[in-house]
Amino acid sequence: MGSLIPLHQLSPGSSGIVKKLTAQGNERRRMMDLGLVYNTKIKSLQKSPCGDPIAYELRGVVIALRSESASQILVEYLATDE
Repeated sequence: MGSLIPLHQLSPGSSGIVKKLTAQGNERRRMMDLGLVYNTKIKSLQKSPCGDPIAYELRGVVIALRSESASQILVEYLATDE
């Protein structure tokens, strides 16, 4: 397994695999309800004009997360779009 990076550090167009959530309580439950669970592929799509939030695609759905929330999601970077 490669090194883990916070989700908000993925550049637009890059993908990763969710490996760990560091959030606790209601925030963690909300992330899991959105589909952010272990081994889920997620792709960074684009940043808003002011840079926050960032749009991500997972399981065929587009979601937007603030950098503060995305920093609590650790992903394994995918070198190529698989």
